[in-house]
Parts: sequence; structure tokens; C-alpha cells
Amino acid sequence: MPHARIAKPRLLALLRQFPVVMVVGPRQIGKSTLARWALPGYEHLDLEHPDDVARLRRDPVFALTQSRRVVLDEAQRMPELFPILRSLVDRQPSSRYVLLGSASPEIGRRVSESLTGRVGVLELGEISVFEARAEDIWVRGGFPRVHWSRPRAKPEDWYPAYLKTSLEQDVPQLGFRIPAERMRTLLTMIGHLQGGICNLSELGGSLGVSYHAVDHVLDVLEGLFLVRRLRPYFANVGKRLVKSPKVYLRDTGLLHSLLRLPFKKKALLAHPKAGASFETFCIEQIVLHAQLADPQAQAYFYRTHAGAEVDLLLLLRGELIPIEIKLGSSIPNTRGLESCMRDLKLDRGYVASAVSQHREIGAGLTLCGLEELLGELGLRPKARR
Repeated sequence: MPHARIAKPRLLALLRQFPVVMVVGPRQIGKSTLARWALPGYEHLDLEHPDDVARLRRDPVFALTQSRRVVLDEAQRMPELFPILRSLVDRQPSSRYVLLGSASPEIGRRVSESLTGRVGVLELGEISVFEARAEDIWVRGGFPRVHWSRPRAKPEDWYPAYLKTSLEQDVPQLGFRIPAERMRTLLTMIGHLQGGICNLSELGGSLGVSYHAVDHVLDVLEGLFLVRRLRPYFANVGKRLVKSPKVYLRDTGLLHSLLRLPFKKKALLAHPKAGASFETFCIEQIVLHAQLADPQAQAYFYRTHAGAEVDLLLLLRGELIPIEIKLGSSIPNTRGLESCMRDLKLDRGYVASAVSQHREIGAGLTLCGLEELLGELGLRPKARR
């Protein structure tokens, strides 16, 4: 039986508002499983299955009108269907179509061109801390296959195979001609840089290519949901602010695989990148829950040239919330957090730690574990309240 996912209410809410809903996310994150579990009455057409592809190529209108409820898996493989969908939903507004895709820019651009005003978007992220143990997700990564499959996939075997497929098959199928080894090398470099400022010229110099080429490859990797470029927050605060983004491998399991780390907590804690790994895990979880609760939520970081920094500046329901992330349970130095709060005139800030706790550590400042933080922000799934 499929595991319940907290994204289901958001998916159903979008289907009440839009005739077409696009569910995007990395390969193997559970999009197809979510659709089959959450939408049992829908016809499921897989655009990686030869029979379904042949059926749609023979007579797409006929195939898409045999049911008023249809899921199209890996929809970016047949973009010629999108104008047909526009015609169908205009003629039959009560019809519902769910498009599943693994390449955000490609499917997003094609769908927006054809279905403007008719489509809602849901990004399905990693397993939530309300769906599995937080420590397991941090150490093993957030893909369902390394947690729920039977037999369970071993992360030390699964992640290299996953990356090989993504770089050698998915990227060329999207029309990009980028050597897989160059992308793998760049991903490994990002892993060693994890959470650092993205300097395109330095990365290009190490790869022997221009910074324009690095920027292009990063766009592709970001579109495959492998990389996150966290943008700096800009405000007129009378201080010079850092303008370059920070760069992360989004999944900690992939990070640990590329750094050749054993998937054991003890080994992880002994590694120099343990803090960056925990920061990544917390950022991905916070952004995941924030975007389910508020589609307009945005994530930034804050850093001045004088050195004041906050790991995550979350725009949630119109409020800016600064969040510092620390691996440990002791009270950290909060000067950067306090400086950010003064500069931006913010009333509250948080330090997320690896230990479940809840302590007031200053005026408007709270130290808490990740799950407690999600509760404080009103992001705990309703069914679990």
C-alpha cells in the first residue's frame, strides 16, 4: 500500500480550482505513486510506456476524451499534447487533467505557453519529517525508494545509479547536449562547496569552461531539481549586501553519495560537511512545507559584506522570518540573526537545532528543533495537529 503523502490536500485543492494541474519534481520522488493513491478514479497514461505513447500518437483527442479524469505521466515527452488539452478543457470545463513531469523549466515553459490561466502547479518535494523519521531523511536522503521500497534500496547503490540515469538519459532527452561527466564533476564540486557562495568564474576555471557555460549547466541541474541556488535578499538597509546566490545539492542523500560518505549518522557527524548537510536538510524541509501552505512563499538568505548572515530568510504569508540553522543543542552566537532583525525591522527569529526543544534565547528569538519550528510557523500538516 502506498505511503500517505502530505501533498495530497494541496493536489486536491488545486484540482477544485483548475482544469489542469501540473505536478513537478525530481525523478523517483513519488509523483506517479501520489497520483495513483490520491486520484483513484483517474485514467493513468504513461508517456514512457510504448503502448500509451502509440495510443496518443494515433488519435490524441480520442485517447484524451475516453475519460473526464486523466493523468499524463512524464508529460514533457509529448509537448504537442498541450494545445490539444487547452481545446479540450475549454470545451469541457469539468474535465480534469494532471500532468506529471521531472523537468521544471521544460514542462513549465511548454505548459505556460499553451495553458495560461488554466493550470495550477504543485512541486512535490522529498519525504516530509511528518512522513518518516527526521534523522533517517537527513542521513539517507529524501527519496521514497531508500525508505519505503520492498526490498529497500541501499542508498550507497541507489544514488549512483539514479545520478547516472539522470545525467546520461534525462538530460539528452530534454534536448541538452552537455557531457554527463562535466555535470557530475560540477555536482561534486558543489557538494564540496555546499552552502557556499556560488562563484561562476571559479567553478568555470576548475572545469576549464566559461562562467556562461557553468551558468547554463546549473540552469539544467536546477531544472532537474538536483541543485538549489538560494538567492540573497535585497533591501535598502544602508549596508552593502552580498549579491551572489548560495548553492546546494538539494538532497542530502545525493550529497553524501557524491562526498563518498557512509550513510551512518556517526560517520556523518565526523565529517567537515556535517553542518552544511544539516543546513541543507532543514532548508529543504522548511521550503517544502512553506510552499504547500503558501504557494507564494519564497526562500532567501541574508548576508552583509560586514559578515552578518542568516541562513534562511523565509517569506511566508507576507511575513519575513529569519531562521539560523545549527547542528547542535547549545545556544549559538545570534549576532547575525539579531542584526538582520534590526536591519529589516522583524519581530521574531528562530534558530533551528538538531535536538527537539523550545527555548526563548532573546527578545523575539526562539531556539527549537525542526519539527517544533514547523509547528511555530503553522506548517504542521492538519491531520497531525
